[in-house]
This record gives sequence, structure tokens and C-alpha cells, in this order.
Amino acid sequence: MIELTASDGGRFSAYRAEPAETPKGAVVVLQDVFGVTPEIRKVADAFAAKGYVAVAPSLFDRVKPGASLGHDEGGKAEGAAISAQIGKEQAISDIQATVDAVKAAGKVAVVGYCWGGDLAYVAANKVNGIACVIGYDGRETVADYREKRKVPTLLHFGEDDPELPLEAITQFRAWRPDVSAFTYPEAAQGFGCEERGSYREDAAGKARERTLFWISQYVEGQKPVLLKNAGAYAQAKTEKKKKKKGDDDLRPPID
Repeated sequence: MIELTASDGGRFSAYRAEPAETPKGAVVVLQDVFGVTPEIRKVADAFAAKGYVAVAPSLFDRVKPGASLGHDEGGKAEGAAISAQIGKEQAISDIQATVDAVKAAGKVAVVGYCWGGDLAYVAANKVNGIACVIGYDGRETVADYREKRKVPTLLHFGEDDPELPLEAITQFRAWRPDVSAFTYPEAAQGFGCEERGSYREDAAGKARERTLFWISQYVEGQKPVLLKNAGAYAQAKTEKKKKKKGDDDLRPPID
């Protein structure tokens, strides 16, 4: 664990994983409501194994330092209460400090899970110095559709989340064509977390593949293509290709 300092002077811890060779860039991993758990550390380690400096800030430290809660209803309720106390503004401040701490490694991606997924989506427009963001299971994200994203944004949702209707995700995609949003059949919140009962190996694998490709394009590759009146075009391509008549590559198909 390392210690970071935010702009207000507040200090918080973070788990940092280093790649074996020269970093390709950096990935900031945003926790879910269970804290910086062994699972979140495992995610950071996996990004480091792919060649990125990976840092997972302990965003609960302002209220409960070192929080690592159980993946059960009790842990979920406690985590939800802590996240409400922290608030988005404070969390974004700490995320900015984390990005600043790793930017020497190269371009920076932000990846968030559940609560962290919502924070990642907000970070796209609020945090300076990031190349792209990826969010998993962000329930509040689908209601935050008014602003265009300033950096390429990729989102993952389960189709069977009882608290997030598929219709709401479909409508969000219509409102935000500058965002790439994918859904996964028979998957609910936490489908990418091996420690939860909702884990779905197939869906998690597809989402992971898309996430790594997204990061490789925008952290290692060229800058995103900017389209008139569309903000940062959230495409996973490095070369501009001529569109065929009738094609719509602004919104990837739900699958």
C-alpha cells in the first residue's frame, strides 16, 4: 500500500501494482461498495500483468480507513452507507490525486466497478489527465445522460440486474451515442467479480477483453477521433474507415 495526498491535504491509502517491464501507461481501479478488497487488488494485479501501473485508491479512507467488507448483504449495506458519507465530490477529488500520482507512467485509464463504475463515468468529465474510462454496473450512470463525454467511455451492464432495467440502458444508449455501452445476457450486478454469487465467467471474459482492447487503443494508441457535435467519439478503432451507407457504428449492438 502507498499513501496519497488530495488537494485538500487529506491523505488516503492506495494499492499499487507494478508491471514487470517498462509501463505502457497506467490504470486507476475504482472500488465497489465493498472497499479495496482482495478481489480489487487481484484486478489491479491483472492490469499490472498486462504492462500497466495499476493503482486502486481506498476511497473509503475518509470514513473507514482500510475498509475491506464482505461480499454479503451486511457488507453491501455498510458500504452503501460509507459511500453516501463520502459523496461524489470527495471521491472525485481523491481520484484526481490518484491520476496525478501515476501519470508519469504514461496515459491513464480509469476503470470502475459498481459504485466505482458510476464514479468512473463522472470522472470522464471531471478529472483531468485521463485518456479513457470504463465502467461496470453503474446504476446511477444511466440517469446521467445530459452531458457528452470528454474522453472515450466504455460501459458494461448485466441484462438481468433487477435494480437496473434493460429498457433504461437501451434508452441511455439512444441518448448518449458517444458512449459504447454493452449488455450481457443472464448477468446481474457484480457479474465480473469472482467473489460474488452473481459472477458469470463468460460475460466477465467478454467484458474483460473489450476493456483491455479499449485501454490498449487509448492508453497506448492514438488520440480519440473528435466528431462535430459528438464529443469524444467512443470507438475502439485506430484508423478512420469509410462507413457504408446505412451503417451505424455510433452505438454498438446489445449482446
